[in-house]
Amino acid sequence: MLRAGSRFLSVAAVAGLVLAGPLRAQELAPDTLVKNVTLEVIDIIGKDKDIQSGNQRKIIDLVEAKVLPHFNFAAMTRLAVAINWEKSTPDHKKQLTEEFKTLLVRTYSSALSAYRDQKFDFRPLRAKPTETDVTVQVRISQGGREPVTLEYDMERTAAGWKVYDVRVGGVSLVANYRTEFANEIRTHGVDGLIKNLAAKNRGQTIRAEKK
Repeated sequence: MLRAGSRFLSVAAVAGLVLAGPLRAQELAPDTLVKNVTLEVIDIIGKDKDIQSGNQRKIIDLVEAKVLPHFNFAAMTRLAVAINWEKSTPDHKKQLTEEFKTLLVRTYSSALSAYRDQKFDFRPLRAKPTETDVTVQVRISQGGREPVTLEYDMERTAAGWKVYDVRVGGVSLVANYRTEFANEIRTHGVDGLIKNLAAKNRGQTIRAEKK
């Protein structure tokens, strides 16, 4: 279970670095934030030989320090769990959010090590300054391959701009997991989904520690 989401993120993971950085997001327009900090993180990866060699601990630390602050995991989890969210207890909601966050962090971290000089084309943001919900587009290309279009759905919050969904080639990360989560809940309930996510996260941790 949950394999499709992992495959999705193997493409989207490089996109995770787009939203990294310690800059104060609330002071920047979302597209400016995306562009500025992408260059910073690319520089970090380019200079860190451990990250280039696949050191999972350092990659995870990078993701947790730079990417996490710009994602609204509570909103992403709520959207992914969909109608089952309101049927869940407060404790279930907390556990689901934590496990889903860990899953995304670990998967991003694994795939981020595959970064190899991709080129980023930052598309102009077509939105009014007063808008609070926007989509930032980035195209990623490498060699002679077809460019991949990334779209970040972002909302303005009191803590700055936050991502609540990512689309790769038009395919939504949240929608991808929504189908898997619904199937798991239908078969094993919310407790079963939490247990499945926890088991997957433990497996990723063990693999990371072996590297």
